[in-house]
Amino acid sequence: MRVTQSMLASNSLRNLSKSYSNMGKYQDQLATGKKISRPSDDPVVAIKGMFYRTNLTEVEQYKRNLNEAYTWMENSEAGIEQATQVIQRIRELTVQANNSTNSPEDLKAIGVEIAQLKEDLMGVANTQVAGNYIFNGTQTKNPPIPLDANGNPDFSQINSTAYNIEVSKGVQLKVNVDANNVFSQELFDTLSALETNLLDGEGTLENGDELLADLDKHIDSMLAERSELGARYNRLELVDSRLSDQEVIANRILSDNEDADIERVITDLTIQESIHRASLSVGARIIQPSLIDFLR
Repeated sequence: MRVTQSMLASNSLRNLSKSYSNMGKYQDQLATGKKISRPSDDPVVAIKGMFYRTNLTEVEQYKRNLNEAYTWMENSEAGIEQATQVIQRIRELTVQANNSTNSPEDLKAIGVEIAQLKEDLMGVANTQVAGNYIFNGTQTKNPPIPLDANGNPDFSQINSTAYNIEVSKGVQLKVNVDANNVFSQELFDTLSALETNLLDGEGTLENGDELLADLDKHIDSMLAERSELGARYNRLELVDSRLSDQEVIANRILSDNEDADIERVITDLTIQESIHRASLSVGARIIQPSLIDFLR
């Protein structure tokens, strides 16, 4: 095959163009820190990157769900704790009122305080967090104990349906408590009966021992519900720890797949620069003036 001057020049220019392309690739990798800048550079890396990013996005969303679950559980526990303190205070007042040494005025004063504590308990039952009623199951936009037309509490609106949040793939965790075990109508009936007995002006507390027994029962119910909430909170922390580990692993895998080895890229770029300079030097010798240039 006859090799002409034009063939040498054409091959030299084509090789120089490839050299520029390789140098551009290495410079892009240094600038972006990524192995590829477009899917066509390496379809396998691109496809794997899409899969790994999907997994990482799922983990990040589950961690946001965890934050919401923490908010519900922590506020629910705080509400139960406050309600327990209120009932314990009412029990102390009941024990005091059950003493026969109290005057009618003393009993009325105790009755007034119990009435205020009952109102406070109503406020705890209707606690809102970020515009949601946390003690009304899935009916988060409606108060669990609204007031009817006569100003009396309506307990028929309490919703005990589990409010579940997905905290991991295929894992949903109940984050609310059953309001019937904490703010039941029986509890408020007991408080109303206690308040009525103290404010009737007779100077004695009727059925004091029975009312104390009822209060103890309601306190036990609250403590049981709080214990069950604590068990779910512990499980939530385990899920949180596992998701944190998954996030670290997902980021590492994504980095291994997409991130460029900077040291290797710098080495390759240095080698390519040397090759390019050599190509320019050789090309300058190959592309010499032709015979026509001398005949002009």
